[in-house]
Amino acid sequence: MHRKFNSVIVSTVAVFIVMVLASIEPLKWSSYLFHQLGTLLFLGLMTLAYRYWHISSRSYVLASIFLIIHIIGARYLYSYVPYDDWTEQLFGVHLSELSGWQRNMYDRLVHFSYGLLLFSAMVEISKSIFKVQSVKLLIAIALMINMSSSLLYELLEWGIATTLSPEAAEAYNGQQGDSWDAHKDMALALLGGLIAAGILLFQASTSES
Repeated sequence: MHRKFNSVIVSTVAVFIVMVLASIEPLKWSSYLFHQLGTLLFLGLMTLAYRYWHISSRSYVLASIFLIIHIIGARYLYSYVPYDDWTEQLFGVHLSELSGWQRNMYDRLVHFSYGLLLFSAMVEISKSIFKVQSVKLLIAIALMINMSSSLLYELLEWGIATTLSPEAAEAYNGQQGDSWDAHKDMALALLGGLIAAGILLFQASTSES
């Protein structure tokens, strides 16, 4: 129990450290602060889930990793995360040239990570709230939460964008001229969830055998 609590504290501290570092001269303060408001709300929800819905320390740590990925994206407005510079400095490889990407793909990583890294928490919260024991049913519920929350986020993002100037809306949404951006984001979140579901099913079958 002590080790479990320690991992939660360490991951929470890591989130705050990354947030502080990301707050040093972000590209655009207004958009950055708006994104980080969501970070604080999400961190509060994680704390409630850990305290009242009894999610595991593993799920909390995975959710914290997702938040760190999100914070880095918010620092650079998602569309300008310089991962090509990072990979070139570390490995001598320009990632976009190697992969043939025509746009900055960091926002795709964030949505994929949403499905992959939060799936465990979605399963455990569903188990706590709905008192369900069937692993397959919990997976189905978690996938529905994955898809519905992704949809609601894209609708919220669209609603916010309608109140902004075209330039500010583009910076906030990070569409980068892709009219199918929202669809691809939701599909990647679902893909991440399906991969996590496959891992969970494999673990469940292994423990039963």
